[in-house]
Amino acid sequence: MRAVILAGGRGTRLRPFTASFPKPLVPLGDTPVVEVLIQSLIRAGIVDITLTLGHLAELVQAYFVQRGPRLNGARLSFVVEKEATGTAGSLASVPGLDETFLVMNGDLLTNLDFHQLVRFHRQQGAALTVATQQRHVKIDFGVLEYDKDSRITNYLEKPEHAYDVSMGVYVYEPSVLRHIPPSMYLDFPDLVLRLLADGERVCAYPTACLWLDIGRPDDYARAQELFAERRDQFEVVA
Repeated sequence: MRAVILAGGRGTRLRPFTASFPKPLVPLGDTPVVEVLIQSLIRAGIVDITLTLGHLAELVQAYFVQRGPRLNGARLSFVVEKEATGTAGSLASVPGLDETFLVMNGDLLTNLDFHQLVRFHRQQGAALTVATQQRHVKIDFGVLEYDKDSRITNYLEKPEHAYDVSMGVYVYEPSVLRHIPPSMYLDFPDLVLRLLADGERVCAYPTACLWLDIGRPDDYARAQELFAERRDQFEVVA
């Protein structure tokens, strides 16, 4: 099994942490978030790992050149984009994706069982599978429902809605790559819509595992707390 980690973003939501520092190297404890993710893959026996890089790519590469000998035989490779091509478009630049492969964002903390995800994907016969979790969103206002004559029919005080959201972890079949034109900007949601329009089977894999998207300062603070509390689940392999 091969994994691609998308680690080329500018991390604008995490500023000022990422103003002059690449988001993948933002630390959890004393370990960069992307290395925590790499160690999770290594523990699952997934050691063929490619990082797609963009913003401050040279700093990420320099870090792993020094860190490489401590990564227990992981085969790290890098694809550096001169121009951003999106969360799906960057895959067109990764060579050798000729078997089922994993893709994930480089700024998440999770204990997801990658092998169980892949088994589900294969059982479903999917072209693409998206790991999902349920999130609850509270509306901090009174919500009115009314008919075409403007008569109020219901009043919901600060309702809460549940949504299944993407975890930023995916399983791809190589056939999906033909939907990603080289050198063209394409984000993942647009790729999904392309696949659906072409009748491809795209599946959701619901899971209640630990997961945090470290995209905003409050998420980052929570990830720091969780990492400190459960470090044994993310222990760096010596």
